[in-house]
Amino acid sequence: MKTRETAATQPMSLAFQVTVSAVQELSPNFRRITFGGYALRDFGVHGDSLDLRVKLLVPSLAADGTELPPPVFETSQAGWYRTWLAMDPAVRGSMRTYTVRQARLDAVYPEIDVDFVMHFDDRGHGGPAANWALNARPGDAITIIGPNNRAAHCTTAETYSGIEWRPGLAQRVLLAGDETAVPAISAILESLPPYMSGHAFLEVPQAGDFLELSSPADVEITWLARGAAIGRSRPHGQLLQEAVRKAVPEPGWVGIRTDDGGAGPEPEDVNVDTDILWETPARLETADISATKNPGIPAGAMPFYAWIAGEAAVIKDLRRYLVRDVGMDRKQVAFMGYWRQGKAEG
Repeated sequence: MKTRETAATQPMSLAFQVTVSAVQELSPNFRRITFGGYALRDFGVHGDSLDLRVKLLVPSLAADGTELPPPVFETSQAGWYRTWLAMDPAVRGSMRTYTVRQARLDAVYPEIDVDFVMHFDDRGHGGPAANWALNARPGDAITIIGPNNRAAHCTTAETYSGIEWRPGLAQRVLLAGDETAVPAISAILESLPPYMSGHAFLEVPQAGDFLELSSPADVEITWLARGAAIGRSRPHGQLLQEAVRKAVPEPGWVGIRTDDGGAGPEPEDVNVDTDILWETPARLETADISATKNPGIPAGAMPFYAWIAGEAAVIKDLRRYLVRDVGMDRKQVAFMGYWRQGKAEG
């Protein structure tokens, strides 16, 4: 019988060798790739996957265009990421972060689905992951680094560091993101309990990218297409910001007020060109954030919760609006800059 001490030595993450089971075109800009492998019997969290993030090791190509075998390193050892970084870039491949859209881990042959946003420039050039996904075929091998379901401190979905969705006691929620956040928002919506209500805003390149989504909760799902019928496109994030401001107007009806009747403080500036904008309740709980308005109230103790993800500059503007103008307690909202416009992405 495994003791608690033995179980506690289990690593939080493992490297899973999987192969492509299926490829499905969801829309002009979304491609779903199903990964399968018996190794996935040890994958997962004990609960809904929610916005579970995993890392894909995209293989490098040899001079003849064939894929090189994945690098060998031990993810159960501390410092495994530094070990990977120290490898020859031409051999180690590229590491990119994605969300698990769906998981069928109890099946005879376990599988997970990952939805790829097919980002390419005007010349058809994309990042390593998008290029790989474009050419992926059943049988192709890849390595995924994800949660070890045997870890004792991973007994619920909320304890894995790759999950940020933590609404606590909130019964009204706001989810907002661009196409890179669509898989996470979709999985979260499907897991919500019926007593929750709120809004979900998803901004995508074109109307053809609207996907069929449903939720047990009373959450209004709104798709926003940047592309217009006349051929012009709205700036990235503009529709998303307009929708959030309309759904959560000033003054801060979901927020907190200062003694003089004002809203919240100006949040610390983040240079999204050099730093990662990633602020979640769990991180604030362990940090000394002097600007947090209600330090005595734990994360998740208020009735409203927001989850915002996408292009970093857009998320930074929404962070300022919700915290400063609306007055939301920062421990009631997760801000995540998934990517930065102008920088190479997956």
